[in-house]
Amino acid sequence: MQGARHNRLKFKWQGALSLLALMSAMAVSPVNAESLADAIAQAYAQNPTLQRARALQRANDENYVQARSGLGPSLSLGADIGYQDPGLQGTKSTTGLSLSASQPLFSSGGLTSGLNAAEADVRAGQEDLRTIESQVLLQVIDVYTAVRRDQEALRIQQESYAVLNQQLEETRARFEVGELTRTDVAQSEARLAAASAAVSAAQAKLDASRAAYVAIVGQSPVALDPAPALQVPNDFTQALNRAENNNPSLRAAQYSEAAARSRVSQARSGLGPNVGLTASYGVNAPTNDFRDLGSRDVATAGIRVTVPLFTSGLNSSRVRQASENYNAQRISVELSRREVVQQTATNWGNMNAARAGASANREQVRAASVAAEGVRLEQGVGLRTNIEVLNAEQELRQAQLALIDAERSEYLASAQLLAVTGDLRADALVAGIETYDPAANFDAVKNKGATPLEPLIRAVDGLVVSGE
Repeated sequence: MQGARHNRLKFKWQGALSLLALMSAMAVSPVNAESLADAIAQAYAQNPTLQRARALQRANDENYVQARSGLGPSLSLGADIGYQDPGLQGTKSTTGLSLSASQPLFSSGGLTSGLNAAEADVRAGQEDLRTIESQVLLQVIDVYTAVRRDQEALRIQQESYAVLNQQLEETRARFEVGELTRTDVAQSEARLAAASAAVSAAQAKLDASRAAYVAIVGQSPVALDPAPALQVPNDFTQALNRAENNNPSLRAAQYSEAAARSRVSQARSGLGPNVGLTASYGVNAPTNDFRDLGSRDVATAGIRVTVPLFTSGLNSSRVRQASENYNAQRISVELSRREVVQQTATNWGNMNAARAGASANREQVRAASVAAEGVRLEQGVGLRTNIEVLNAEQELRQAQLALIDAERSEYLASAQLLAVTGDLRADALVAGIETYDPAANFDAVKNKGATPLEPLIRAVDGLVVSGE
């Protein structure tokens, strides 16, 4: 007896210490999101998946700058020191300095095609970023509604435990006066034990949902407001048209197709001539005698034309490879379009099914509530048995749990439908939020290092591309 009493006291002290630790952690934690809009704003600003995707897109923007630099001039400075041994006269040192410049004039469309491909890649990357943003927002909605569902499920299980505990006390009292049997008491005890286990399971599920919430949103949930209604398309045709025109994955595939088409032109440019301006200035003299440089310098300038004559099949292979990559990308666009149609139909069906299920579950909860109350009253006048009361209580709790699951499923299906149509955006869910615009960074860097001649060179070089 003393050992059992010691264990109970130890358990109480451990529980108190755990409660104090939890309260302390909550006291020093940042302000928690109270609404779905707060959670979305928090994740949109700090989610590491989004932060990484944005950084990668900014790196992708630089590919355009690097491709565009091929249209401009290049200038380089060189220096070298050499040694020669003229025999009996001793070793002598010579120093050379050179300055060279080049400006491409025409590349058979290669430079322009490469620049077009790089720009299409940037646009595709921007659409991919939209996809990642909608995925993160969908994760926020998922964990937010999961926490709310599990909080409600825990409340239902705790309420069920309290009702069954009261039922057990009443059953024992009636057993003492001979109105019920030992079997009735055992039935109530079994149901109470099951309810206790259900409370523990609901608490564990809620803890797991809270951990997922922290991983996505970045802070712990405490009291979450009901999620606001989502504005979904009115009919399936409207949803499908919106998805085919605005789905970010489909648009990214279309931009990637444009990039692949430009790379075919870029590969074909390897079969044509290249024209460019070249200029150089150099001087070479003994290292210890740099006084009279004017008589030892050389300056050159000219136009350089190169035409590939034979490359052992390299250039032709590049054209065939680029053409097949383009064919594959065209097929990828069709695959993406079919996936969008399938996802739209699936999510539309899931949303309507969940909506119908939630409506049926509400009616089930209403009827089960009336039945449970009636059975309890009828037991009091001897018309119902104890097991009928327990079964009615169990049916009511199951209906309540099914309802919160159906309501969450309906909300998630609506969010998934908006993600497919490309309308699951932070600015559509959070009023006044400052959104990240990847196009702003691209506009800021795309002309860095540009020279006045580049538009003219691109126009001339692009004549071949526009004529294909």
